[in-house]
Amino acid sequence: MSLLQVDGLGINFGGISAVDDLTFAVPQGRIYSIIGPNGAGKTTLFNMISGIYRPGRGRIRFDGQDVTNLEPHQLARIGLSRTFQNLQVFFRLTVLENVMVGRHLHEPKGVLAHALRLPSVRRANADCAEKAREFVEFVGLRDADRVAGALPYGALKRLEIARALASEPKLLLLDEPAAGCNSVETEEIDGLIQQIARKGTTVVLVEHDMKLVMKISDRILVLDRGRKLAEGSAGEVRHNPDVIRAYLGSHGQEAARAQS
Repeated sequence: MSLLQVDGLGINFGGISAVDDLTFAVPQGRIYSIIGPNGAGKTTLFNMISGIYRPGRGRIRFDGQDVTNLEPHQLARIGLSRTFQNLQVFFRLTVLENVMVGRHLHEPKGVLAHALRLPSVRRANADCAEKAREFVEFVGLRDADRVAGALPYGALKRLEIARALASEPKLLLLDEPAAGCNSVETEEIDGLIQQIARKGTTVVLVEHDMKLVMKISDRILVLDRGRKLAEGSAGEVRHNPDVIRAYLGSHGQEAARAQS
């Protein structure tokens, strides 16, 4: 069963087609990776799926519902969450507080109750903190009360994933989660993504690290100049001559082959 279905999706910027006639489906509970050279349209695609950009043409269906024109907060409410290429961490808040921000959709609403600090609000805050602490531990961060700005880069990347998971999404979009990480940090991200999928959350991943992509992906979509160049398993993509020529090259093919 497909959790996400994209049909004929496209968008133009200033007369230039950034994404054009793109169709694909993401099965539920899988790791689906999107790769391609810089400027291929990967992040633009993510921005359309997550409601930041409104598509110029085509449709997006999520969990059986047409979500093409929904706003990001509406998508988050029905189970779609994402991270971004650049860190979006609140550096002056603690690790726990950052993750608690991601729980806001599960928090009770009511200005008066919060202003009066009613017992129900205190209980809800305690429950939120307890649940957030579980996500902190899940991503492998040890000190939930540490200020986020004091964390090393790789830990900050995992913190962003924890905050995205705190909304308990059905579908998690990860935009270059290993970008800028060293080999040890990348290995930690690798293992974490696999854990997330094993727990039933579908993952759509944009990533340039071919070793990671080829190791963990159930299926891979290759974009070039906003259009689908190829789609298939890691083995099929790795040996596709069009992909090698347009993106992998000899260096990328060697990195991809390392996981064969």
